[in-house]
Amino acid sequence: MKPANAARFLAATPRATHPRPTRDPTRTDGTRIDAVRPLITPALLLEKLPVSEATLTLIERSRQDIARILTGVDDRLLVVVGPCSIHDHDQALAYAALLQAVAAPLADALLVVMRTYFEKPRTTVGWKGNINDPHLDGSFAINEGLERARRLLLQIVDGGLPVDTEFLDLLSPQFISDLVAWGAIGVRTTESQSHHQLASGLSCPVGFKNCTDGSVKVAVDAIVAASAPHAFMGMTKMGQAAIFETRGNPDCHVILRGGKRRNFDAASVAAACDSLGGAGLRGQVMIDVSHGNSEKHFRRQIEIAADIASRIAAGERRITGVMVESHLHEGQQHLRPGEPLRAGVSITDACIGWEDTAVLVQQLSSARISAGKLAGRLAGALAGGLAGRLAGWSKCGAGMAAAV
Repeated sequence: MKPANAARFLAATPRATHPRPTRDPTRTDGTRIDAVRPLITPALLLEKLPVSEATLTLIERSRQDIARILTGVDDRLLVVVGPCSIHDHDQALAYAALLQAVAAPLADALLVVMRTYFEKPRTTVGWKGNINDPHLDGSFAINEGLERARRLLLQIVDGGLPVDTEFLDLLSPQFISDLVAWGAIGVRTTESQSHHQLASGLSCPVGFKNCTDGSVKVAVDAIVAASAPHAFMGMTKMGQAAIFETRGNPDCHVILRGGKRRNFDAASVAAACDSLGGAGLRGQVMIDVSHGNSEKHFRRQIEIAADIASRIAAGERRITGVMVESHLHEGQQHLRPGEPLRAGVSITDACIGWEDTAVLVQQLSSARISAGKLAGRLAGALAGGLAGRLAGWSKCGAGMAAAV
């Protein structure tokens, strides 16, 4: 083909069109994201707020002791008590000081752990906790919230009191879980596969609450799942996306928190333990005396705890823990813009006040001591009976030998 003809041919031939790469990546991604802000890495926060050797030792020992309680080796009662949620640093420290003063003399009967909940699940909308919104004003200073949470946990544990928290967000454990002696998976997330996977890799014992309708099977299934190895996506301490492979968590248990009906009674405990036994798990429960069990009447926690104490004193061994919502002052208050808050009063679920809390904890301790004395008397009676039988057999044998 002559050059002139080739030029005319090329000019007449339609050129293939290739779409240019989009200059706006949000056309199909992030279309509903309003802002993206930097998040501090866990490693930086842990470097800024490190753990002392003494605190590490307390956390390790507390986790081991809780695991021993869950397996029946340690016969103390695990008592998790504290505010429904943390919203004020100084008030939380004041509460921790009071609790530590009461807990220390009772350490032979109780292992007391302070509730320090920084994340609150919401059915619709509302304040999501002190990590998400530490200023209580919708400013969502999450980096500051993470630092406040870690600083508070360090101060409480440095004072000698182990802490617990509810693990709700899947990334926040990287910032604080090294300080937690016992963790909870809440009623709304017990069914979540992501939280089963998370629990399987946590270094602390974990309690799963029964679901909102009261079903215990969901929590039993969660324990089975969390005890198994898993592989899932997550974030490392350096803030790097990674694949985590876990070994499984053997220190998980059920928390009875009520549902459509209350489930702290003896029949409910027996039914829960039967479900656990059917899954090959130890028949034991922790009872949350608030939430569905109190039917949102916070003072009922006192009478429920008294009922549990009487059963423990009478020899009930399947109740290995009790959870109580308590604050400096009883009741609750609503978080409203422009309205000052009363010091020491919950801004989420209503709590019993400190005076009632101190009495309740002492009551549980007395029950555990009574149960120990009862067990000792039974053991002594059994030992005495066995010794008598052995003596009888010995005399019989001696008589037979003489006859021969």
